[in-house]
Amino acid sequence: MVGNEPFAVLLADDLLDGEPPVLKQMVDLYAHYHSSVIGVQDVPREETSQYGIVDAKELENGIYTINAIVEKPGPRSSLYAGVVGRYILTPRIFKHLAKVRAGAGGEIQLTDGIASLLHDEQVLAYAYKGIRYDCGSKLGYLKATIQFALKHPEVNGDFRAYLSALEL
Repeated sequence: MVGNEPFAVLLADDLLDGEPPVLKQMVDLYAHYHSSVIGVQDVPREETSQYGIVDAKELENGIYTINAIVEKPGPRSSLYAGVVGRYILTPRIFKHLAKVRAGAGGEIQLTDGIASLLHDEQVLAYAYKGIRYDCGSKLGYLKATIQFALKHPEVNGDFRAYLSALEL
């Protein structure tokens, strides 16, 4: 289905809100560098066990060349750029995923495929301009729902009135 074209991967548990939209930011970056692009954000050291983490060198403001990527390294990691669920990948990733052995939970990890891809091509980390909502958690999902409702032109007035009427 992908053929020989770059493609986007969007993980549903990460909702990213940006202007312009985060995926457009990443597509524009791909168009400029012709390299795979991974969305990242700074994460606290104690949360590194929840993310794929990159070791990268800054190329220009907010754009980094990835040296290494590790899936959920744990709090002893000195790396703090956490991968969020947005990727623009070249079709070469499939060659690398075919060689990856199943890891935790018997799953093939995209992170391991990207680590292998680094041997063939430059992969960029991009500190996108926007806000991430962790919809993989109940609280993150609720925060996203409320923020998007407050921004939506059809419902924001009624929704604000509803929130104001709540006895909190």
